[in-house]
Amino acid sequence: MIQDLPKQKQLILFDGVCNLCNSSILYVIKHDKSNRFLFAPLQGEAGKQIIKKFNVDTSNTDSILLYSEKKGLSVKSSAAIHIVKHLGFPRNLMTVFFIVPTFIRNWVYDFVARNRYKWYGKKDACMIPTPELTSKFLT
Repeated sequence: MIQDLPKQKQLILFDGVCNLCNSSILYVIKHDKSNRFLFAPLQGEAGKQIIKKFNVDTSNTDSILLYSEKKGLSVKSSAAIHIVKHLGFPRNLMTVFFIVPTFIRNWVYDFVARNRYKWYGKKDACMIPTPELTSKFLT
């Protein structure tokens, strides 16, 4: 599955039942003008492969991962910032947050991640992409 990922693509893994995560993925799709990203729920086969390959502790990191064969795996706030840097102006200005120490960025990230179901809700099952978006998703 992940071995079939095209070399020029990056794979965004997300919590497929999280409303905030699903909204964020739809936002990325809308602004991904260079068609750089593919998507997969953490709960799917591609997500499970990456979790196993990189020995990700899902009790500690459970909402977003960014994978590419060339750059490996980014997690939490670093993954989010690496994603927005490819979404064009003005979103790419958020890369300025790389100057903030990772432990501070991840503290804020973890606070939102811990509360995301309470604030934004949760689905009973993973999002099913529309037919026109199916090619952007791995299972």
